[in-house]
Amino acid sequence: MKRLLFVCVENSCRSQIAEAFARIHGQGELEIYSAGSRPSGHVNPKAIESMREVGYDLAKHDSKSLADIPAVEYDFVVTMGCGDECPFVRAKHREDWNIQDLKNLPPDQFRKIRDEIKEKVKEVLSRIKGLK
Repeated sequence: MKRLLFVCVENSCRSQIAEAFARIHGQGELEIYSAGSRPSGHVNPKAIESMREVGYDLAKHDSKSLADIPAVEYDFVVTMGCGDECPFVRAKHREDWNIQDLKNLPPDQFRKIRDEIKEKVKEVLSRIKGLK
């Protein structure tokens, strides 16, 4: 089974949303993780509410550190725009999405970026299935 990891600084919003959409659209075909280089210790309430709007309970997630996830080589790692604040994680393939931090955005802009994350996740899922 292929492993997919989403990383941001706090693991409270962007990476949590990406993990949720990967779980929704990956249909149990992948091992899916998210983590933060400096986790906040909680999932952002706006992220929880935003995902509730699309039928996913993000309240069951926890903000995790990179030390809390398996120390393995991931098939695909996505950083969420945190640039050099994201430490190196072993990966066969990686990319940075450069997604703006959502935590201070008003609800309409938050939803717009949530939906952008959804489309990016769906695209990565289609590509990861073809990786060797």
